[in-house]
Amino acid sequence: MLNPIIPHTDEITQIKVPLPFPLRWVNAYLVRGSRGYTVIDPGLHTPDAEALWQQALQELGIAYEHIEQIVLTHHHPDHYGMAGWFQARTGAPVLLSETGLRQVRLMWNGEQPMSALLLELFARHGLPQAALEEMTKHMASFVELVSPQPEVTLLREGHVRLGDRVYEAIETPGHAAGHLVFYDAEAETIFCGDHVLPQISPNVSFLPQVEDNPLGAYLRSLADMAALKVKMAYPGHREPWSGFSARAEELVRHHHERLALMEDQLSAPLSAYEVCRATFGERLSIHQLRFALSETIAHLVLLEADGRIRQLALDNGVHRFVRR
Repeated sequence: MLNPIIPHTDEITQIKVPLPFPLRWVNAYLVRGSRGYTVIDPGLHTPDAEALWQQALQELGIAYEHIEQIVLTHHHPDHYGMAGWFQARTGAPVLLSETGLRQVRLMWNGEQPMSALLLELFARHGLPQAALEEMTKHMASFVELVSPQPEVTLLREGHVRLGDRVYEAIETPGHAAGHLVFYDAEAETIFCGDHVLPQISPNVSFLPQVEDNPLGAYLRSLADMAALKVKMAYPGHREPWSGFSARAEELVRHHHERLALMEDQLSAPLSAYEVCRATFGERLSIHQLRFALSETIAHLVLLEADGRIRQLALDNGVHRFVRR
């Protein structure tokens, strides 16, 4: 990875934190202020991430005691995972939305209840038994990548200070329940997490007991985001860019095209797993399959809510869908 430490302004520095996934890195940001530094989305907890952060802080001349707060756009492990590591060294508060904290407790505390719920969902939607067993091990593997877990201070919609500027914290559902973006209307700047990304489409997953129609919520939120005046957007993946509003509109079109594609596939009854394979292909890692199947279910939920498809009675324990 070239240039993992990239200053963008006198106040904002991008840190490319390595990931053991095809995305390769996640963007964290250091925001300098008169009271210290804010770390936004510090990354997945791995030895490589620790080494990168130690290098970055040394090169920038930042001591742990200079870290004022750790602010999270959302709870996904590639953004949340290093938060406890940072808190243990700095004593700084970790700010996360209340809905995000609820997801953390479902996913990684105790018996990981979300894992059981998600695997039951996948079984009902046709995921083969062998893949279910592999998925169980895969999901358990994330616990160490988010440990130690931080003590969280709740971050609500409204205003949040990042450095010396006050940003509006706006809830943006779809990619993650409780996802927040941070918008400075005066500077026309936004830290957008994974809500709007350049070049790649953020995953929109259906998770049981979280959001009834996550894709519907996402599309409504994208319409709101497209109305914002943004000169520079700082995303969770890929590079900061200036085409935020146009990209939000492009993502709306992308999902409508994907909805039409899946509707067309359902001239005969198919399970969500079969639609997933037809849409995303057969050459998916177990990590990729998890997100592809969850996203397929989210699209089918919206199609059913819009009356474009219907769900058939259970057949050998598996749901199937067909076009109306």
